[in-house]
Amino acid sequence: MSDWASATDIAAKVRCGEARATDSVEAVLERIARLNPSLNAFTAVTGERARRHAKAIELTPDRSHLPLAGVPFAVKNLFDIEGLPTLAGSMINRTRDAASADSPLITRLEAAGAILVGALNMGEYAYDFTGENAHDGPSRNPHDLTRMSGGSSGGSGSAVAGGMVPLALGSDTNGSIRVPSSLCGIFGLKPTYGRLPRTATFPFVSSLDHLGPLTRSVSDLAVSYDAMQGVDPRDSVCAERPIEPTLAALDRGTDGLRIAIAGGYFQKGMSSAAAGALQRVAKALAVRDEAEISEAERARSAAFLITAAEGASLHLERLRMRAADFDPAVRDRLIAGAMIPCSVVNKAQLFRRWYRERALELLQKFDAILAPATPCTAPKLGQQTFVLDGIELPVRPNLGIYTQPISFIGLPVVVVPVPIEPLPVGVQIVTAPWREDVALRIARQLETNGVAAAPRPKFIDETDQSPVS
Repeated sequence: MSDWASATDIAAKVRCGEARATDSVEAVLERIARLNPSLNAFTAVTGERARRHAKAIELTPDRSHLPLAGVPFAVKNLFDIEGLPTLAGSMINRTRDAASADSPLITRLEAAGAILVGALNMGEYAYDFTGENAHDGPSRNPHDLTRMSGGSSGGSGSAVAGGMVPLALGSDTNGSIRVPSSLCGIFGLKPTYGRLPRTATFPFVSSLDHLGPLTRSVSDLAVSYDAMQGVDPRDSVCAERPIEPTLAALDRGTDGLRIAIAGGYFQKGMSSAAAGALQRVAKALAVRDEAEISEAERARSAAFLITAAEGASLHLERLRMRAADFDPAVRDRLIAGAMIPCSVVNKAQLFRRWYRERALELLQKFDAILAPATPCTAPKLGQQTFVLDGIELPVRPNLGIYTQPISFIGLPVVVVPVPIEPLPVGVQIVTAPWREDVALRIARQLETNGVAAAPRPKFIDETDQSPVS
């Protein structure tokens, strides 16, 4: 099976008997063994489990009901996987008991025929935009092994962009699906807050946490998203909405859709590469309108405050008992968050409600808004600062300058990769709550006309690539 085959192509061949699920799994396990020493995307490989599941699929006489039949996938290591401790990128969690059951999203993908092959590297406790982990090392960008994959779902971005799996799951609190998707040149979906259940995953900031897929095609985003939908009462914020499939409507095109470019705050700070990608997408969609989301800069500040305060509250006992086992950068941000006065956090929450109302008013006028996903292409590993708008800024927090004001109010977003040279960069397609279908339709149109695509890294073909020290 080709290392660049899409999930939908793999499933179609397995369903009709043209390919075997066991061959798909063995090919992926070989690629992981060959490529992961350089990319450092996986922290655990579930090979025997994958082989058992593949055999079970082959023994299923009628596979027509399996939209992901034989598709290998992997998950960020904050998802519970039966038999493994749930790391969440931390040193402390390595002493936890193994999970007794899988996360529901794993169960739902496997019910659709997908096959779990492992757990993926991530920033510690998901408090990260870089993909650099102090305990497991950085996940590396397949387009340039000296560069960041983005975080905190860096292993997910690296594994998909590097051809090890066609589908991975990540989490997104302030941009942790969208930043890796942009830097690694793949498609990513952050659904509406409350759409997919977060049950049996390690939390970060409950009022901001989302889960979603990263893939190399829009069809793969849609089919995996459709398979994961559904109510789970164990997640108190999971919306009681019926399943609303998106795959069948992908090719409806964009005629009649009102699309604008985000103005104001979202026009500041971009590199020429990010600005060029945004303009290329806007031109392909014949977008001329500009829409400004009021107070987006203040929204980002409020998101920082809520993230720091809620994250600190979750980790207070660990900070008291095992502070030395944290990544110092994560530990210090959490300690700072613990010192934020409640009155300040309350003001941030009040502003959040006001800001959401303004954004929803704008999304009554437009069906979608385009915005940069990251201010630049992937920085170098270990890079501490970069220059945006002539100002030197720290890399770690500022990779999320365009994602935080959107996740802050739970809007659905699809990131599309624009394959510019020498490194790709992404564009966000933001829609109203529960309108993932619209964002996916726009993404599909861009994919169809060749503006959005996941470029194949040269690294994949360099089979004699030696591990990077």
